[in-house]
Amino acid sequence: MTKIRAVLAAASVLFLTACGGGQTPSPDASDAGRPASAGLTSVKVSVIPIVDVAPVYLGAQEGFFAEEGLKLELVSAQGGAAIVPAVVSGQVEFGFSNFTSLIIARSKGLPLKVVTPGAGSTGAQGKDFGGVVVKADSPLKSAADLAGKRVAVNTLNNINDTTVRASIRAAGGDPKNVEFVELPFPDMLAALDKGSVDAVQVVEPFLATAQKNGDRVIASNYVDTAPELAIAGYFTSEQTIASKPDLVKRFTSAMLKSLKYASDNPDAVRKVLLTYTKIDSAMAGSLTLPTYPSEINRGSLETLSKLALQDGLIQTAPDLGGLLP
Repeated sequence: MTKIRAVLAAASVLFLTACGGGQTPSPDASDAGRPASAGLTSVKVSVIPIVDVAPVYLGAQEGFFAEEGLKLELVSAQGGAAIVPAVVSGQVEFGFSNFTSLIIARSKGLPLKVVTPGAGSTGAQGKDFGGVVVKADSPLKSAADLAGKRVAVNTLNNINDTTVRASIRAAGGDPKNVEFVELPFPDMLAALDKGSVDAVQVVEPFLATAQKNGDRVIASNYVDTAPELAIAGYFTSEQTIASKPDLVKRFTSAMLKSLKYASDNPDAVRKVLLTYTKIDSAMAGSLTLPTYPSEINRGSLETLSKLALQDGLIQTAPDLGGLLP
């Protein structure tokens, strides 16, 4: 019992320090897994309303989860780190998070396990779904110029500031005296316009909006970090794997079908985005979509783990074998 309390306490610390504010799933999420109508098993999955999670919505729409006997209830949260405590405590059975958050959680001893990939970088410089943006008239020309500047990221000490630092190093700059400022994605472009920050790291749809406004992309931080960087995945707890192995197997199967469908049908991805985000339909066609890989790129996770250690996010690199399937 003491160990369980310690684990949950660690999850709470992770929530408060890594997510920068979020929305926890509803209190009745512990009912996930009970029999649902039409013989389906209800399962709760906590996600973020961004382009990365389009496959799970498509999978529900196309019946891939129903084929596995599952009825999804998708619970929205504001960040991947906010989802970790809900999965650890059993409020939800599966969650979506960037891999740096999961590496941090695993380094704290939280019993998490990735079950499928979620989203990845396109690997194309200047044509990724995320990047570092400056105003059109900014004197900054490359990531190396960010030294000594104020750069906004959505969450401090997580995947975006570590990959921006990697981008600065790749361009020959020194990231030690970059001042990172935590801002929600929706507030970043206004802050950039006002001059409150010198640059912002944004993802879609904010990247397309910035470019439409004339702002410039000076670095593709995910591409600079590693070729086709794995960004995020779906995960569960070791307890759920032990107590509900068949549920985990069925969810994994449906999720892999969903990822393949999303990868093969980008127009369907753009269409389903309009059902769960506030993206303007007129902009949907101009968005750069992430990749939806079928396999987890272990090399990417090793890179992110090294960056987390180098930048002081973790004290000891976790065993990635324990985190991966």
